[in-house]
Amino acid sequence: MQTYDFSPFYRSTVGFDRLFNRLDGLVGQEAKTYPPYNIEKVGDDAYRISIAVAGFADSDLVLESKENSLLVKGAKPSATEEKREFLHRGIAERAFELRFQLAEYVEVSGASLENGLLHVELKRQLPESKKPRTIAINGTAPKAIESTVN
Repeated sequence: MQTYDFSPFYRSTVGFDRLFNRLDGLVGQEAKTYPPYNIEKVGDDAYRISIAVAGFADSDLVLESKENSLLVKGAKPSATEEKREFLHRGIAERAFELRFQLAEYVEVSGASLENGLLHVELKRQLPESKKPRTIAINGTAPKAIESTVN
């Protein structure tokens, strides 16, 4: 994969350092393909991440939310697992770690595990100071145009 030099953009932009740092971080980073997941918008300010975690119990999963990131880890305890002989092994059940970068004011509102899918509910809650508001325009009343007929 090619690498890109973003340093010329640093000289001509102000406040975009974080954007270019993210782009630098993406170069050379492989896409996570295990476990598969969906991200869906379920309302105006509500989102859901659904992760396929077949074979994992809720005690095998850890969700951590810190600042603007969400970390989902899954690991099966190896000490308690007995030796099994597989003729075909299609369910991986291997440990995983997924990281999601959340937008500002997006918080985890809950999580549930059903039918082998871990659903993480997210909600964007803007503070009142960040919500758009209508501002009244103060001024004098418009003057009426009077016509004089001769």
